[in-house]
Amino acid sequence: MTPEQIEIVQSTFKKVAPISDAAADIFYDRLFLIAPDTRALFPEVMTDQKKKLMQMIGIAVNGLTNLEAIVPAVQDLGARHNGYNVTDAHYDSVGAALLFALSQGLGEDFTPEAEAAWAETYGLLASVMKEAQHAAA
Repeated sequence: MTPEQIEIVQSTFKKVAPISDAAADIFYDRLFLIAPDTRALFPEVMTDQKKKLMQMIGIAVNGLTNLEAIVPAVQDLGARHNGYNVTDAHYDSVGAALLFALSQGLGEDFTPEAEAAWAETYGLLASVMKEAQHAAA
């Protein structure tokens, strides 16, 4: 990732953080719409899960300037996904739902540059998670 992409992701996330509850709702609504099979992977009551999602995104976004520091946590998260029956296709659906939620939450601030930076960020983190998940299998 370039320093410019990191700056875009971090600055746009600052705009999403104040609406984190709504952003999480949009994310999961979209995920369950485009990948209904993922609903069974989550608890019936999603309150804690939504908070965990936004916290993990925040940690990842804040750690982009020091990726080495967050890679172990991302790997651990990926390894844990092995026990949740998560497939590689689910990562694609999550990425699509994330970009959709960001587009809704950021509105006109979700520029093509912001979309590309977020896609790069998610792709990088998802590849680390998938690698760790496969290694744990």
